[in-house]
Amino acid sequence: MKRIRLNKHLTILIGFALFISIMFLGVDRVNHINKDISLPTERVRLATTTSLYDSGLWGVLEPIIENELKIELDILYAGTGKALEYGKRGDVHLLAIHDRLREEKFIQEGYGLQRTPFAYNYFLIVGPEGDPANINGLIVVEALQKIHSRGETNLDLVIFVSRGDDSGTHAREKALWKIAGFDYENNIRPKKWYLEAGIGMGATLVLADQKNAYTITDKGTYLAYSNRIKLVPLIDKEKELLNVYSLVSLNPDRFPALDLTNAQKIINFLISDKIQKINS
Repeated sequence: MKRIRLNKHLTILIGFALFISIMFLGVDRVNHINKDISLPTERVRLATTTSLYDSGLWGVLEPIIENELKIELDILYAGTGKALEYGKRGDVHLLAIHDRLREEKFIQEGYGLQRTPFAYNYFLIVGPEGDPANINGLIVVEALQKIHSRGETNLDLVIFVSRGDDSGTHAREKALWKIAGFDYENNIRPKKWYLEAGIGMGATLVLADQKNAYTITDKGTYLAYSNRIKLVPLIDKEKELLNVYSLVSLNPDRFPALDLTNAQKIINFLISDKIQKINS
């Protein structure tokens, strides 16, 4: 597996999308590992995104972490916005999220210590195989412009379903509408062809499939749900669709009551060669 070193401390998993696509073949192999009879006395609370949950990544990593590090891992699944709220209250020890701007703001405001990218894949624009807006093959900006124009004139045929939940995916979607030249609050959100789901990524994909609609999803969750839905990828692998997941550690000076030692152990473990070679 090829790896990119951001610097001597940071490594991104290049094979993350591949890992998500094949990991279900290895779930039985991983799940047969029995936890130590004497349960770990150390416990870490981690807040992470629904997309990582829906992709199944943590279902694979959690038993490995607990058996290797002897740390009991409690995982809270939420959108990135909610995960950051947990972090600001000191309700968790560690965040695993995907919204760089808000991650950096979290650190600048003194809640976090550092962000460590540990995996990436791509966002996709998926939609009905018939592609009523005719976006297949366009760049993402043109695709969104066309969804907008076709939605205005063909409400019965063109629908876009948004996460609408302040998640990292929702934040990226809003940023993409802006790049495409639209004021999200005034030109997108009020439209009849635009539906805000307010739910997780997997559930949003199912809803979009039921509505025969377009949506934006991370690739991992799409692959995990691809056998349940008929939506197909139409736009992918543009730089604007790069989706980086980072581990954000809390600031011990801000949260002196939290023992963050084991959270750092988890960070070090997840960027180690041992974990990266899972999908090599």
